[in-house]
Amino acid sequence: MTPQQWTYAVFGIVIVLALIFDLGLLSKKGQTISIKKALLQTCFWVALSLGFFGFIWYEDGSVMAIEYISAYLMEWSLSIDNIFVFILIFGFFKIKETSYARVLLIGILMAIVFRAIFITVGVALIAKFGWILYIFGAFLVYTGIKMFVVDQHEEFKPEENFAYRFMQKYMRISHAEPHDRFTINHNGKVYFTSLAVVVVMLAVTDIVFALDSIPAVFAISKEPLVVYTSNIFAVLGLRSLFFLLRGAVDKFDYLQQGIAIVLVFIGLKMLAEIWHFKLPVWVSLIVIVACLAGSIVYSILFQKKLPVKPEGRLED
Repeated sequence: MTPQQWTYAVFGIVIVLALIFDLGLLSKKGQTISIKKALLQTCFWVALSLGFFGFIWYEDGSVMAIEYISAYLMEWSLSIDNIFVFILIFGFFKIKETSYARVLLIGILMAIVFRAIFITVGVALIAKFGWILYIFGAFLVYTGIKMFVVDQHEEFKPEENFAYRFMQKYMRISHAEPHDRFTINHNGKVYFTSLAVVVVMLAVTDIVFALDSIPAVFAISKEPLVVYTSNIFAVLGLRSLFFLLRGAVDKFDYLQQGIAIVLVFIGLKMLAEIWHFKLPVWVSLIVIVACLAGSIVYSILFQKKLPVKPEGRLED
């Protein structure tokens, strides 16, 4: 076996064992995930991702390892941005906290399947039409600028989501208490519950985010191994990260701007290759870490103040 084949094999074994451990030993149906448990699971996935970084360094060399960790951090930061939208979806459908873990799990596993399809298509397109990378670059610059100036979380309205409107129009949806079920029978007919709707919306939301994140990863590395593994590790850690950060996401007011700067940088880096100008991969890693850490620190030091009503009460 070649070094890359060994890496793929080890990756597959690690993911299967990790899922058994994380889902079988650390999770139970209908259980509320505490901050302590979420921290434990988050540390587990981050440690696993960093351990795999060390394995790639040993098996495939330092360049590919740095590409992997850069791509992973890029995906991880965009996963944090996903959490803002996930919270809005859960709140809109009034999902019970005891159902969060199960719904997130299924939604994330669906997202992984779709991402694998997108990445496979992307690899094939780049192999056949190399110029498509420049289109990706221009798209990332546009997306980054738009993200910097527009609060996408305020713009997101679950009731206007395409997936929700499609399911409402063409499928039988029940708004009754789901009792932790995805379908219910009523008068001899099968209805999808709000839990099923939320699972689909989570997967569709991640697909939309993947339209930004996957081209960004291709700008960092064109190695399918790096693109696949960084995406999957970041998405698998999203569930525990949700429970860890859901009470603090409003503290990261400027994280979106930090991510936007990274997307613009990655897009310009991709476009610069038209003139055969290529930056070392470690430069991308430094920019990603600096922008994310800087935006988080800036958010903590300079939190936005909520508008105050005339009578002195804070807006809800």
